[in-house]
Amino acid sequence: MTPRVALPPTESSAVGGRTGMRKLPPLNALRAFEAAARHMSFTQAARELHVTTTAVSHQIRHLEEVFGLILFTRSPRGLQLTDAGEHLYPVLRDGFDRFAVAVQELARKSAASTLTISATLAFAERWLIPRLPAFRAAESDIELSLNADDRILDLRGGEADAAIRYGRGPYPGLRSELLLEDRFIAVCSPALVTRKFEPLRSPADLGRHALIHYQWKNPAIAGPSWSDWLDAIGTTGVDPSKGPRFSEEAHAVQAAVGGQGVALCSQVLVADDIAAGLLAQPFKQSIKGLAFHLVYLDASPRGARSTSSQHGSDPSCSRWHRRSSP
Repeated sequence: MTPRVALPPTESSAVGGRTGMRKLPPLNALRAFEAAARHMSFTQAARELHVTTTAVSHQIRHLEEVFGLILFTRSPRGLQLTDAGEHLYPVLRDGFDRFAVAVQELARKSAASTLTISATLAFAERWLIPRLPAFRAAESDIELSLNADDRILDLRGGEADAAIRYGRGPYPGLRSELLLEDRFIAVCSPALVTRKFEPLRSPADLGRHALIHYQWKNPAIAGPSWSDWLDAIGTTGVDPSKGPRFSEEAHAVQAAVGGQGVALCSQVLVADDIAAGLLAQPFKQSIKGLAFHLVYLDASPRGARSTSSQHGSDPSCSRWHRRSSP
């Protein structure tokens, strides 16, 4: 008759469909035994568990003391399970396997609830972040992760699930939804418009004010310059190269808010500041810019660990579009 392993007493009173606290041997000892029995080697078990062979041996000896039974024997053929070990091993193996499956399932569910969006620094700061509370309220089941970076991230490589791109399109290999069309306008502090000394009444007055410039990060889609804007509206006598220069668009906007000059900006990115009275649009003239598109993959190369497939075909990205649009 095969000796049965006598486990320590277990409390099994049911409370709400669940058993009470189980009194089991130490988990580390059970893990050490299961790994050693699976590999039939203390050395291989030690490598898997990142401990020493001596530590594995001590854990198994402790388990044998708890049960009062020998679990392994050594023979010329190597390590062998005793009848008690043969009885215990499949129970632990199956239990640890089920535990691993449950942990992986939880990890997949956690990953599936996170949507990583990439956007440029300026768009993230000036348009996207102020609108995140409304999106979170509408899509409470999605954890949003925002990656603000002027680099074009590799969606196929898993750097993000979706991106907001500024350009003409199309975007080969990606699904694309138009978010916002853009125009470029001159903006400044309201004080520059209303002041008595050299007020801004017409584009010709720009000759007496500093023109604020900023650097475009992507030369392939360089936006309009002061020279383009002045030529488009037919204004002459204004030097389009004068004025301070900034590496970041957001800094140029902040300089305009501070009254340091007039900036030529994306209407999308300064609309909130104009509405709040921080900036003014002294002239009605504008020139066409590009457009903001939401892009994402049809299918994810990262499989079940990614949200790209779910937020692409399942219309979470479309919901993002609707929630973010004005």
